[in-house]
Amino acid sequence: MGKRKRLMAERLKEAKKVTAVAKLNDVPTSPRKMRLVADTVRGVEVNRALDLLKFSKREASVRLEKLLRSAVANWEAKNPEQSKELDNGNVYVKTIMVDEGRTLKRIRPCPQGRAGRIRKRSNHVTVILDVKQPVENK
Repeated sequence: MGKRKRLMAERLKEAKKVTAVAKLNDVPTSPRKMRLVADTVRGVEVNRALDLLKFSKREASVRLEKLLRSAVANWEAKNPEQSKELDNGNVYVKTIMVDEGRTLKRIRPCPQGRAGRIRKRSNHVTVILDVKQPVENK
């Protein structure tokens, strides 16, 4: 059993060498609005994803573009010998997750002396980049 675990650990280490992760915490946008933008770039090649985000009208796309550039920089730092993979279009957005962050609760005056609650939502975004594996013909 110990040998199998060691082999699995080695495989995980090899997989982590080619993937790059970037996180952005406490983004002051509601998770629902951020997910709409994140869904457009999930599974897309990195250069195309950057173009999609640059020309998107949504405010969340500005923050997501900056995060994606950070993930690309992380990938380049991990894989300096594979810089041509980025130009060839083999690096893609493997995973993009938008999780709910803290909610700030504020109170606003409402009619008839009541108080209405305002929920200022935030989110956490995680981007994982990976390299497409070449398809082998048999």
